[in-house]
Amino acid sequence: MHAAKHLFHRILAACVLASLVATSGSAGAGEPAKACTDPPYSQFDFWLGEWEVSEGGKAAGRNAIVKILGGCVLQESWVGASGMAGHSYTLYDQARRRWHQTWVDASGGLLQLDGGLVGRSMVLEGVQVDAPTSTVTRERIRWTPSADGSVRQLWEYSGDGGRTWKPRFDGQYRPRAPQ
Repeated sequence: MHAAKHLFHRILAACVLASLVATSGSAGAGEPAKACTDPPYSQFDFWLGEWEVSEGGKAAGRNAIVKILGGCVLQESWVGASGMAGHSYTLYDQARRRWHQTWVDASGGLLQLDGGLVGRSMVLEGVQVDAPTSTVTRERIRWTPSADGSVRQLWEYSGDGGRTWKPRFDGQYRPRAPQ
């Protein structure tokens, strides 16, 4: 029960954060928030859609990425082949001129990443601390669009401060066929 309550609070905090950041550009009280239409807000649009995700040729799960809150936030809804579910909220933080993602999942996991475009790829990085062991790892996720409409997501981690990286997940996103 405690874990479920803790997860609920993390998800609620992520939603509130996304709402506050997305509406913080308002010019003043009573005025509508500025629409997120400047070019940086569309840099990650290649990830929008309904996806079948595989790793090494085997089904890994399904993912849906949509724009919410006036087009200011990308909301990810993941369901893995094992049934594990998670959500992320990703937005362009105009004040810091960088992208931010907050990921939460059904195991109580939380991952926060920051970054931006590197060439054609969206690259976000962050630090993860394993509470029971106090082990610190750097996490890096790179999304790269392909000419055929697919997207590769390469998630790597480093236990030595970024000197060496090992793959955690190497997924291929393919558009889900219409039902």
